[in-house]
Amino acid sequence: MNDEPSNQYPEWGLLSAWVAVVESESVSLAARRLGLSQAAVSMRIKLLETKLNTELLDRSTRPAKVTLAGRRLYESTTPLLRNADEMLESVRGISRAKRSVVRLGCIDSFAATVGPVLFRALSNTTQQVRLWSGLTPSLMSQFVNRQLDMMITTAPEIPLNDVAHLPLFSEQYLLVMPASHTFRPLSSISDLAQKLPLIRYSARSNIGEQIDKFLALHADHVERTCEFDTSDPLLSLVAAGIGFAITTPMCIWQSRHFVPQLRMVPLDALRSRGRPYAPIQRTFYLTYRPGEMGKLPKEVEHLTRIAMGSHIAADMETTLGLPRSMILSPVHSGEPSGGGAGDTG
Repeated sequence: MNDEPSNQYPEWGLLSAWVAVVESESVSLAARRLGLSQAAVSMRIKLLETKLNTELLDRSTRPAKVTLAGRRLYESTTPLLRNADEMLESVRGISRAKRSVVRLGCIDSFAATVGPVLFRALSNTTQQVRLWSGLTPSLMSQFVNRQLDMMITTAPEIPLNDVAHLPLFSEQYLLVMPASHTFRPLSSISDLAQKLPLIRYSARSNIGEQIDKFLALHADHVERTCEFDTSDPLLSLVAAGIGFAITTPMCIWQSRHFVPQLRMVPLDALRSRGRPYAPIQRTFYLTYRPGEMGKLPKEVEHLTRIAMGSHIAADMETTLGLPRSMILSPVHSGEPSGGGAGDTG
């Protein structure tokens, strides 16, 4: 008698990849949804086809189409994965109820500024809060894989159903340059880049992607030189007189020890094709699965807005010399908060 476990069934990860491909109607969109590379998703689909000894995608057409076998697999797999998620969550729910540990992921600028205030306030509750920090794409992947219970990011949309995506507040982008640099108003970002290199956030970060889109919108084709994932090394180069950057008040506040060496300029002080640059902002969102965290998400929302509105924004306004409207733009509760399919940011 063979006591070895049977290996005739596909792994959950392969099935999840297939469901994502069918629902996204694209391997590349499925990869973004899963937080994987396109090559990794393609490999999973090929492994699944080998395991089942059948073609799931008709690759003779462009784009590839789902075969009848692939459609049948999708229809059978969807309820299986849903039941598996419910089973896993019920097991984890029992464990969480015993230890009351909540895993909260935040992007770096939020973790370094609002994080300490939020952590101290939540330490008085029944939950034990563990704080993570990182880039939005990595936090998204951890949330999808249930390694995080809640997250605070700047991703405008979440590629998941049955997820609450609650806007907290917004802040304006601005230009930051060495304090010693002579600034000429009414010039463009391209003009400025001819005198100082642009120090960028990396395109793999949500803030870097948003800034790249902003530059492309205004036809500012600026050479790529130095790129960083986080604000501290980026602002250190600006403070040293090496270049300029586009960033936000929260990012500057995170590295405020550089403020004496910096000059902060609103984007509308520059001109694109003779007109002021349109304002650009980023919004912070709280993402969680309704019904799993009890009242904690509302507590986090309430505490964050109090912390920003009471003293953090006031301290930033005084130290950075920026108007309150650039630092804090409240989001009204009537704004949409549901999470549907979209990109990861």
